[in-house]
Amino acid sequence: MFRGTGRTPGGPVEWDGRDYQRRFDELAASGADVHGEADLVRSFSPASVLDAGCGTGRVAIELARHGIEVVGADLDRSMLATARRLAPQIPWVCADLVGLDLGRTFDVVVMAGNVPLFTRPGTQPELVASVARHVRPGGRLIAGFSLDRGYRVADYDEHAAAAGLTLAERFATWDRAPFDGGDYAVSVHTR
Repeated sequence: MFRGTGRTPGGPVEWDGRDYQRRFDELAASGADVHGEADLVRSFSPASVLDAGCGTGRVAIELARHGIEVVGADLDRSMLATARRLAPQIPWVCADLVGLDLGRTFDVVVMAGNVPLFTRPGTQPELVASVARHVRPGGRLIAGFSLDRGYRVADYDEHAAAAGLTLAERFATWDRAPFDGGDYAVSVHTR
């Protein structure tokens, strides 16, 4: 799943936001729970959330449906066009997350969908520092990504610590299954 800076290790990625959203719509229609990320974020009772690497806005839209102030940021224009069509009332920012500066902080910043894996190679420290800048004191950065693609959880923890964040919890899934060292992690860091 792509969200983030518009590049993979092999170069630029172009997505069809409508097609991408259609897959989640089909999953939801089949009865699958497609809101695990939003449910975890909501469990922390935030008033404001930055969905960093928002894609088509699935997480942000669900959070807004529950009365949470949300801003979505992504570099992929097709994904953002779909997000804007689905929820024009939400602020959608077209920007590279590496170097993002919205001039404000949030109760929670969430990076769902492997965001650190889709940044330009070697920019993960800058990505984490950039999104961490948007976490208010006492707030949280929540990120979930696969660990079998070259970016280790230890690297992520190091980058989060360098950005002034402390690991609070780690899970194997968005529904809080215990982390067992497997190939996926959902990490909650606090400022």
